[in-house]
Amino acid sequence: MPELPEVEVVRRGLAAHVVGRVIDHVEVAHHRAVRRHVAGPADFAGSLVESAFTDARRRGKYLWLPLDDGVRAVVGHLGMSGQLLVQAAAVPDETHLRVRFVFADGDPELRFVDQRTFGGLAVAGLGPDGVPVPIAHIAPDPLDPAFDDETFRQALVRRRTGVKRALLDQSLISGVGNIYADEALWRAKLHFARPTDTLRRPDVTRLLQSVREVMAAALRQGGTSFDSLYVNVNGESGYFDRSLDAYGQEGRPCHRCGTPIRRDPFMNRSSYTCPRCQPRPRHARW
Repeated sequence: MPELPEVEVVRRGLAAHVVGRVIDHVEVAHHRAVRRHVAGPADFAGSLVESAFTDARRRGKYLWLPLDDGVRAVVGHLGMSGQLLVQAAAVPDETHLRVRFVFADGDPELRFVDQRTFGGLAVAGLGPDGVPVPIAHIAPDPLDPAFDDETFRQALVRRRTGVKRALLDQSLISGVGNIYADEALWRAKLHFARPTDTLRRPDVTRLLQSVREVMAAALRQGGTSFDSLYVNVNGESGYFDRSLDAYGQEGRPCHRCGTPIRRDPFMNRSSYTCPRCQPRPRHARW
């Protein structure tokens, strides 16, 4: 699933290509793509006619495009395979095209393509802070100016869980998924099962610095693409997968010490660590 860097790459593309443009009409090709819009596909499409996008914003893995009425936004989540593509009208429709936005000024149009239909779009009201109401419970992400390091540290040590499980908790810190959690923990030399209540202030500082470093590095390389499903608005894949230090590197030598990377089962997924750089804690919390 796309994580913060991948979603931020898409947000930047939307900011460049659709902000300031007036919607002529919207076509919903599959109802599941707007299932989170409780009033239904017809209302979703009709409510956007003659509206304009004024910004492209993101919190964690969610995107939203505020509308010019100042009280609503189109909220999107890419799910496992969602793509927001900027295409000329002459380009043939994608096999899994779900929603099309056509603008009053002509090309390019905006298309939501989603093979597995786990993602979706909806029109939602904005809260007082400008964040859509349905995602107000999502915590700021570590690249957000609103993110407070000390508030995060205090909440983290109170969780009494494993540090990776805490990193994946979107109500605590948003945008971090399995890939970047493993990469940040490798950089911080922390085992994924380290109990959060044993983390000292320098540990948390080092962890947040590592999270931000790996996110910034991934952004510079367009995110991580393991298949053709994650692409930016121009249909291009990222290449941060070539720079991974831990995730998916089972059996390969650690770039820091040469010890083979280990894979452990974790929450129906996998965690990758260096046994030497990230020793398993005595009271591990899996």
